[in-house]
Amino acid sequence: MRSMFRATVIAPILCVMVAASARAQQVCTKIAYVNTQALMEVAPGRVAAESLLNKTGDGFRVQLQKLQDSAQTMLTNYQKDQAKLTPVAKDKAEKALQAIEADIQTKQQQFQQQFDAKRQEVMAPITDVVKKVLDDVRAEDCYAMILDNAPGAGSIVSADKNLDITDRVVSRLRATPAAKAKAGDPTPKGAPAAPAGVTSKPPKPPAR
Repeated sequence: MRSMFRATVIAPILCVMVAASARAQQVCTKIAYVNTQALMEVAPGRVAAESLLNKTGDGFRVQLQKLQDSAQTMLTNYQKDQAKLTPVAKDKAEKALQAIEADIQTKQQQFQQQFDAKRQEVMAPITDVVKKVLDDVRAEDCYAMILDNAPGAGSIVSADKNLDITDRVVSRLRATPAAKAKAGDPTPKGAPAAPAGVTSKPPKPPAR
């Protein structure tokens, strides 16, 4: 009787263990794809991050605009007084114009580098969240891989629409909390394309 009782208890446990072992040894062969652009549009923290980067870009644009306004004023004055300038004064004015042009170009490069670094910093937590959700979905449904089919980014030329799991991942992202900002940066993370005005060129001095 005792041995029968043990057998009755142990048998279901062994069945569970065998099933778990079978799942652990299961080879995932399914493939799915997503539109990563759609995922990034709903990624938690994106809106606040875009606001942060827009403010950063606006600050750079204001500084450049001041330099460009100074360059334009110098150029206007030079053109107005050019006929009555002595060769020495003319040379000095043209060198000043060249100097402020070089300063603007240097500032443009510096601001673009700073903006790119800031963008990378604030994008990292968002892309990490998206990647984790994709990894979770892949593991849960036993996909061998999930491909990117975003317009202009993916390399899939034809696929069964039933393999598109974008909507499912979007739903999961909407329910995912935003990543916490780093200490000292109270704004969550994300990104726009580039700081407006950082690529404009200053007026060039006339040829001597």
